[in-house]
Amino acid sequence: MASITTTASTDTARALIAGNELPTPASLDFAARLRRARLGILVALVAVVMIFVSYSSAYVVRQGLPTLDPRTGNLVRDWLPLQLPNFLLINTLVLLISTLTMELARRQAVRVAVAAAKESQLSTRTETDRMPWLGLTTVLGLSFLAGQWLVWRELAARGFYVDTSPSSSFFYLLTGMHGIHLLGGILALMAAGAASLLRKSAGSSAVVVDATAWYWHFMTFLWVYILCLLEFAR
Repeated sequence: MASITTTASTDTARALIAGNELPTPASLDFAARLRRARLGILVALVAVVMIFVSYSSAYVVRQGLPTLDPRTGNLVRDWLPLQLPNFLLINTLVLLISTLTMELARRQAVRVAVAAAKESQLSTRTETDRMPWLGLTTVLGLSFLAGQWLVWRELAARGFYVDTSPSSSFFYLLTGMHGIHLLGGILALMAAGAASLLRKSAGSSAVVVDATAWYWHFMTFLWVYILCLLEFAR
C-alpha cells in the first residue's frame, strides 16, 4: 500500500505530458498535497489493520476456549454456530459496486484538479466539473449500512443478540466496527460533495476525494475479509 503515496506525482506527470506542457507551480503543489494526504491515510489504515487483527485473533482463539458453567462447575463449550444471513451477499455486492463508483469519482476529481492546476485556476470550477459519482457512492454506502441494520434485525429475530453467545458477540463487534469506520468514509464523501457545491478549490476537493477513495477501497477489502473470517473460520 506504500506505493499509493507516489501515484499523485505519476497522475500529474502523465496529464502534463499528455498536454505537452511543463509542470506549473500549482500542479506541483497539488501533487505534493496529494502525496501528504495519501501518507496520512496510510498511517490511519495501519491503525485500523491492527485493531481488526486483534479482533480476528481473539475470534479464532475464543472458539476453542471452554467456559466455566457456574451451575455445574464444569467447563463447557458455549460457542454456538451462527448461520450467516443470505442478505450479507447482497450487501457485499452493494459495497463492491460502491468501490467502483468511488474509483470513478477519484479519477474524475484528479483529472479536474490537474486540468485546473495546468491553468493555475485551482480556485475556480465550472458546471462541467460536477462529480455525480460521489453522490452515487454515498447512496450506496448508506444502503450498505441500512442493509447491515436489516441483517442485525434478522439475527435478533432468530434469537441471536449481542450477549446470546460469543459467536454472536463477535459478529456484532466485527460488523459494527466496520460499519462505524465506513460511516467515517461516508461523512468524508459528504464533505467533498459539499465542497463541490460550494464551489471550493478543485485541488482541495480532489485531495479529499482521493484520500477517501483509498480509504473506501480498504473498507471494501476489509469487509470481504470479515465475511470470509465469519464464514470459514468457525
